[in-house]
Amino acid sequence: MNFLSHAIPYLDDPLVAVSTGVPDFLSVVDRRIRARERMATAALQSDDVQVRQVAGGILHHIRDDRWFHNTPAFVETNLQLAVGLRDLLPGDRGFRPMFVGHILIEVLLDALWIRDFPEIARRYYRVIDDTPPELVQRCVNEITGKPTEKLAGAIRRYAEARFLYDYLDHNQLLMRLNQVMRRVGLAEMPDSVLPWLQEASELVESRRVRFLTPPDGSTLFPPLP
Repeated sequence: MNFLSHAIPYLDDPLVAVSTGVPDFLSVVDRRIRARERMATAALQSDDVQVRQVAGGILHHIRDDRWFHNTPAFVETNLQLAVGLRDLLPGDRGFRPMFVGHILIEVLLDALWIRDFPEIARRYYRVIDDTPPELVQRCVNEITGKPTEKLAGAIRRYAEARFLYDYLDHNQLLMRLNQVMRRVGLAEMPDSVLPWLQEASELVESRRVRFLTPPDGSTLFPPLP
């Protein structure tokens, strides 16, 4: 899942909701620091309630991703998108098509939430704005045992950028995807993939309920339109 989808079920607990993004924030600011399940589980025994809340958010991220990435909908769609991208860009037989398919499913689900439930997106960003990033950083440093001074700044820049809204426009979405490509050392995608992004969006929307339903059939999310 991406930032918004991770946070939506936990917006009533702001620090928990913000902390669902911690594993992704850390992957940007310092890939040597990992918010691991074992560490977060141990932190649930902390005497500090805020540390426990941040640990809870990290665990929600890890455990929700575990079932999400193993749903038949995700596995099938990721492969389908990868094959489509390879057909569109002949010769691209490496890691990039599967990687793009993976992140595209996640960001398109966020885009659908923003399109259909704009108040949820506004509420999410209010929660981000109202949560002191230094507090999150302090708790993460205690949980991981590997202090970083970069996390608070990354959260603040994330709040200011509001880039989740860019996912609604395919030109902006392509720009954001290519930013990720550059960050991980993969070739950027050309403008010729824009029609394919529309097809991908329609495919993800058609399987939206399947993506967001855990194996036990429970629901973590608001009813979909």
